[in-house]
Amino acid sequence: MRLVSLVLLLTFTLLVFSAGNILPGAAAGEQKVWAREGSSAVLPCYLSPRKQGRIWKQPSDWTSVLWKRHGGSAHQEPHVVLEVEYTGLRKTALPMRPRVSVQDSALRSGNFSLRIDPVRSGDAGLYEAQVAYSTEVQSCQVELGIVTVTLSPPGPVVEGEPLLMSCNSSHRARLVETCWFHNGRPVPTTKDFYSLHGALSILQPSVSDSGSWHCQLRYSDNVVVSATHDLQILGFDGPANPVVYAAAGSAADLPCTLSYLPSAFGINAVAAHWSHPAGGHLQDWIISQNQSSRSFPLHLPAVGPDDAGWYSCAVPVGSKTMRRDVTLAVVTVTPSIPGPISEGSHLLLTCGVTHLQGHERFQWKLLSSAPTNKKGAMFTSHNLKDHRSQTGRTLDIPQVSQKDVGIWECSVYGPEGRLGAVEYGLQITGAQISSPPTIFSGQVTFGLTVTLFFLLMVCILALALQKRARIPASYPALEGIVAVAVPNKKGVEESQKETIQQTEC
Repeated sequence: MRLVSLVLLLTFTLLVFSAGNILPGAAAGEQKVWAREGSSAVLPCYLSPRKQGRIWKQPSDWTSVLWKRHGGSAHQEPHVVLEVEYTGLRKTALPMRPRVSVQDSALRSGNFSLRIDPVRSGDAGLYEAQVAYSTEVQSCQVELGIVTVTLSPPGPVVEGEPLLMSCNSSHRARLVETCWFHNGRPVPTTKDFYSLHGALSILQPSVSDSGSWHCQLRYSDNVVVSATHDLQILGFDGPANPVVYAAAGSAADLPCTLSYLPSAFGINAVAAHWSHPAGGHLQDWIISQNQSSRSFPLHLPAVGPDDAGWYSCAVPVGSKTMRRDVTLAVVTVTPSIPGPISEGSHLLLTCGVTHLQGHERFQWKLLSSAPTNKKGAMFTSHNLKDHRSQTGRTLDIPQVSQKDVGIWECSVYGPEGRLGAVEYGLQITGAQISSPPTIFSGQVTFGLTVTLFFLLMVCILALALQKRARIPASYPALEGIVAVAVPNKKGVEESQKETIQQTEC
């Protein structure tokens, strides 16, 4: 019994001592590290802190590390990946020279881990590190497994084109299950997403499918391998078929904005091709932008009903072409009276849209009224007491009056809010004056006649007095002539003779 206890004590002491002197993987078995192709991987190899503290004062000055990779089969000899001698001289295998490294600062603390950046699919295999100090050699083994996420077709992923994402690993066991996650949420199998043997098929990718995709592989030996891929889908911002509402006579900007900068996909120059069928022919515009811009809007300075309709924006990306259709809807106002509008008329104003989508709502509002008799007075819709507002396409004004004169606005609303508006200026040409009663007209005519007769008599009297004042005093006979009445023709002749005789004397 004592002998057994002694053996157990010695065995335990040896295990504790060995645990302080070996490197991870030397006695406890090899480690397994998984890395996605294209990312970086670190193969860990650390010197025991107890060994370093007691014996190795400066490991970097007296130690050397040799990383080797074992062949894919038992018949292949291991080959050198990286060697760092105690003098600091480094030797690297030519195929992996620019991608493998160890940190000098980490060597001083006993960290001999190997970094591979970027990882390639052919890097999978068993790696071994041999750390030598004087005549003592410690080793650690790490198996590197590679997970690959590939896209088909390769190159930029364009919105609307079928995409196949494949997830595979270098693990040799039989694959049992594959699960996909998009932005942390499981992806169910639908008509647009279908998973089979580690591959996920997306029939019609959209910009909303961009983001983090995570694949998880479970094998028959219960090993679970996973990888994450950041998917970028090049498409257009905004709704699939946008509609732009613009008032007749105003400017319109049709959007065509990419979801990412073309430079993110290695594309330096991009030009958008706009087209619009009008009058039996096709109008074309070419809009070019530099690599720092992703917007290609079409500016129309003044639009009318003839400009409304379908516009297409095509952006070529490599061998693929992305296309976005935009509809221009022109908002107009049509009055029921085409000519001048008189006060008291019955007026209908109809708000029209060239391309109705079926969800539009209309609202009329009087923005400003005409000036009143008071100079400088103007009433807006905020302070107008009899403010006019009406819903519906048609504004009905039974009798046009001065309070209806001004700027009327027709606004078009949809589920997302106000879509557009158009203004109409209402003006009145003149007031309609009704005829007064007949009696009143006769009284006015009689009064005017009496007044004119009185003024005429005053004028005659004034002229007579003026002539009387002009007769000289040396001719008294003439004064008598003015005052003498003429009873008959004979008397007039005799009076004329007497006057002549008096003048000769």
